[in-house]
Amino acid sequence: MDKLSSEFATQRAVEAVWRIEAARLIAGLTKMTRDVGLAEELASDALVVALQQWPESGIPQNPGAWLMQTAKRRAIDQFRRNKVMAQKAMPSLTYEAELKEQEAPDYDDRLDDDVKDNVLSLIFTACHPVLGPEARSALTLRLVGGLTTAEIARAYLVPEPTIQQRIVRAKKTLADANVPFEVPRGEERVQRLGSVLEVLYLIFNEGYSATAGDDWMRTELCDEALRVGRILVQLVPDEPEVHGLVALMEIQASRSAARVKADGTPILLLEQDRSRWNEILIRRGLRELDKTIELGGALGPYALQAAIAACHARARKAADTDWQRIASFYDELSIVTPSPVVELNRAVAHSMAHGPEAGLRLLEPLLEVPSMRNYHLLPSVRGDFLNKLGRHDEARAEFQRAAEMTSNARERELLLRRAAGSA
Repeated sequence: MDKLSSEFATQRAVEAVWRIEAARLIAGLTKMTRDVGLAEELASDALVVALQQWPESGIPQNPGAWLMQTAKRRAIDQFRRNKVMAQKAMPSLTYEAELKEQEAPDYDDRLDDDVKDNVLSLIFTACHPVLGPEARSALTLRLVGGLTTAEIARAYLVPEPTIQQRIVRAKKTLADANVPFEVPRGEERVQRLGSVLEVLYLIFNEGYSATAGDDWMRTELCDEALRVGRILVQLVPDEPEVHGLVALMEIQASRSAARVKADGTPILLLEQDRSRWNEILIRRGLRELDKTIELGGALGPYALQAAIAACHARARKAADTDWQRIASFYDELSIVTPSPVVELNRAVAHSMAHGPEAGLRLLEPLLEVPSMRNYHLLPSVRGDFLNKLGRHDEARAEFQRAAEMTSNARERELLLRRAAGSA
């Protein structure tokens, strides 16, 4: 391998390490610095150093630890230069000593949270009520999910500059309010839980169906959302919606191996080889759904979506799917948490249960919703309904329009193939 190829391979490896380690790195640095904005800067500085040094020195045996050590050294240097500790009402030498103490092997044993997980603490910190709901989600997706501002903007169907402003203001607000880095207890924990669940769900969804890039899935995001969700369900075992969200993620994740071909081409749900679905994850998900039901009360939005996923999981063949039941769950979901995306999925369920004409009728109001004008799945779904009705020219136009809207290369290829196959 020539030098240029070697450097490129190393750069790709550094990027892969960053995707895996960024959340833990930023979380650990936030624990030390008490400043989420500074933590992100230090993490980014460590990444720059890695990109400079690793092509020559090679990737270290423990790249996550290497990045953390590099970031810690930069933190100490910065505190020495700028005397930031005066602003923190703590002598700089005392704070420097505390930073060095954090490097001790028993660091995790001395955490004062009842959940020893910095990433979870970071999520709860970013979901502090001092921030508005939209700012909480955007900031956490950026820090924990590692999503770009463009990806977050697509997830929320809003302009990218809007997301950028939310993130910048959120970091400043947390710093100005001197928000502690911790998993809160009691009523404060309950108040933040809804935002935490929303963020985990969005991180998982970005991993499950990537909004941009060359890959259909970003499995590291799914894994991270599931990991934190499993910790959270132990922290608050009496909250039905926590069990509901974990159930949903477990069941959805069970399909991962069947969702793409060997060359990365996406495989739609009804075309997947269900023997490749992960039975262990399905059983885990169904157990969590059972716990949600056992806790009583009406099913919340995550539990309803988990119940829908369970209908698919229990069907051994696509033809066995209980679409009537799924449609009824979507009817409930549209009442509990009304949104254009829920209505889109509800239209799909009703088309499968009652025919494509029923689906088209439910889609019509969505054509006038401003936030859906650039949402590629709307013309994609509409194209599917039209194709089933034999209106192939209209279907082809819808698939082509959807292909132009998506930023995911694999999804674009799929949509263009569907356009070509509409005949």
